[in-house]
Amino acid sequence: MTTRGVLYVHSAPRALCPHVEWAVAGVLGTRVNLDWIRQPAAPGTWRSEFSWQGQPGTASKLASALRGWHLLRFEVTAEPCATAEGERYSCTPELGIFHAVTGIHGDILIPEDRLRAALIRSQQGETDLEAEIAKLLGKPWDDELEPFRYAGEGAPVRWLHQVV
Repeated sequence: MTTRGVLYVHSAPRALCPHVEWAVAGVLGTRVNLDWIRQPAAPGTWRSEFSWQGQPGTASKLASALRGWHLLRFEVTAEPCATAEGERYSCTPELGIFHAVTGIHGDILIPEDRLRAALIRSQQGETDLEAEIAKLLGKPWDDELEPFRYAGEGAPVRWLHQVV
């Protein structure tokens, strides 16, 4: 069984670009050449998108291979398949990595134990329930990555489709 996904490198310093390609190639087991374009949201950085196909768990391996590079902003998605839910990973230098399970329509699926833990923390006064839910949904990562998601003029356009 295979799944498909997309790696979005939102910003990377030029010197890091070949290392990103090598890391992705190491996970996928094939040579990878990404099409890099300038990232207008962070002058001096570059961005790229790459569609991949692999076994369930490939998104996790890609995120693990790229996490920890301080100047890298990226997202990895995987579509659900017959044997696995979909996934989304987001990573920023300031926030680190975020992981969510996604359903067939792209909605984030939050496990009940994580919701219960958030509710308990808010009831005990440790945190605000709204802030906890925002974290579970990845809102801080979305807020930070949104300016980088729009590539600007000249970016390649990819039409995504899924037959339901």
